Amino acid sequence: MKRVLFILALSFPFLAWGQDNTKGYYKDIFMDSGIMLNSRTDLPVTEMLGLSMEAFVSTPHSSTKKYKFTHTDTLRQRELIAGSPIDENGILLYPDGQPRFRMVYMNGGKAVTHGRSLEAAGRQVLRDFVKAGGSYLGSCAGAFIASIGSVKPGDNTTVSHTDTYMGLWPGHAVATRLNKSYTAVDIVADGPLTQYFDFDGRMHIDSVRHNGGCYPNLETAPKGTEILATYNTKGRELERDINGLPVVWAHKESAETGRVVLCGSHPEGARIEADNLGLMAAMVRYALAGNGTPQLKAVLSPGEPRAMTNRRDPAFAPVGDRQYHHFCIEVPKGVKHMTIGLEGILDADDFDLHLYASRKGFAYAGESTWCNVGEKVAKTLEIPDPKPGKYYISVFCATTVTATTGKYGVEYAGRTDVLNGVPYTICVNFD
Repeated sequence: MKRVLFILALSFPFLAWGQDNTKGYYKDIFMDSGIMLNSRTDLPVTEMLGLSMEAFVSTPHSSTKKYKFTHTDTLRQRELIAGSPIDENGILLYPDGQPRFRMVYMNGGKAVTHGRSLEAAGRQVLRDFVKAGGSYLGSCAGAFIASIGSVKPGDNTTVSHTDTYMGLWPGHAVATRLNKSYTAVDIVADGPLTQYFDFDGRMHIDSVRHNGGCYPNLETAPKGTEILATYNTKGRELERDINGLPVVWAHKESAETGRVVLCGSHPEGARIEADNLGLMAAMVRYALAGNGTPQLKAVLSPGEPRAMTNRRDPAFAPVGDRQYHHFCIEVPKGVKHMTIGLEGILDADDFDLHLYASRKGFAYAGESTWCNVGEKVAKTLEIPDPKPGKYYISVFCATTVTATTGKYGVEYAGRTDVLNGVPYTICVNFD
């Protein structure tokens, strides 16, 4: 199977990714296969696109083996999403509340039950994730739970789910009530999906699995909702006619927030079906292109050390694994020498922090004029005769955990103490 997928991936033509932010995240995708969701352990599109992924996978369930979950399922899901003593912010967020992954993918299953199992703290973490710039992709139940409620077809009764749904897309999802079916899907010809995958002129996908999915209620949809693809049920004998209704839609609240992409059907399991896999690839890439723009931590003042030690204040929080903290400073005329220094805090000096500086924009590895990537925390950058103007400074944490796959998906070992962040002090001095 992997060999077939690899050949298929090479045969797919791609379009430009656009100006998406790909730096400063631990990994690309976190997949939620949690309580009462499909217990999927892999996502074929990640191999196709060369993306990194981790997952939480609960005990499998089915129509013949219902509710086989244990206390461990609940505890593990709670610790990963909502946080634990060794990872107070949870797996999705850095200590400063920024997204640790570029995107969350949520599987199909039972939306209300999974939303309830996340508990209020877990649902809030996912809201914070998107608000801080992380993107979200959900299919079927993953689309329902991202809304604020559902609409029953027929009598148009609106059901609010403020106690179980997350409101990432602040609209209502309408249940199709079509189970174990297949529909065709039409890509919106001038829509965003065609910018992130080349369908070679074929805007019609013949057969996509559908099992109890949904579509958006456009009458109450929030401003900025984009329709990316529609159901095509012409010539099919189905219980309900949903021809022409949206099957894929998206929403991005602002430049700082992540993009939410929702799908009423199930293309996520496709391995060798070119059109289905292409649809999934387009949705993933469009979601990732919608990551929020990076933000400055602070404008530094010369001679004033800034201690990044307070986990309760995002502006002064420690840095997480593979995360960048961005700063800037204005250099006036007459400065003959600038020194940028990092210092560790107490016994937290055995982490590897890298220091970068640039005049062209946010300072990243491989794009900065000045860098010090030595081991440990303490280090300096010396910039003689700096030109007047704005300088960007970044602190990058190279220390990270060791990730392995266990019964419940990802398991961390090694430097797990990095999960609560690496404290440091940064100071810039002029001569």
